[in-house]
Amino acid sequence: MRSQTLEIATRARCELVELTGQVRAAVARAGLAAGAVLVYSPHTTAGVTIQENADPDVRRDLLLALENAVPDAAPRGAYRHGEGNSPAHVKTALLGASQLVPVEGGELQLGTWQGVFLVELDGPRRRQVLLRFLADAP
Repeated sequence: MRSQTLEIATRARCELVELTGQVRAAVARAGLAAGAVLVYSPHTTAGVTIQENADPDVRRDLLLALENAVPDAAPRGAYRHGEGNSPAHVKTALLGASQLVPVEGGELQLGTWQGVFLVELDGPRRRQVLLRFLADAP
């Protein structure tokens, strides 16, 4: 297995959905012992980040900071995109669409407090997250 797709149902306009357990399980199913897994969102209004997964206030603070950085109503001028979700596009551009996570001994090489998250910025929606397994050369 070289890739897998996760189906994620988001519940709020903006939220962080932890994917760490699903990514770990997919790495195990793929039999990836050493290499990396690419976690990629093929959406223009949802990103992927690695962030603290112990204190839920960090998730709230991240969303607050994104809202403060890119408010729904721009302080100068006006967004032009007709769907009305320009701030979500900008926030996704700032976050990025993917993260590359090293794998060693079949385990994600995340820090003690780190988790992998889909960042929903225009929900609720059904989202896909693509996982690509990259094995070290023999």
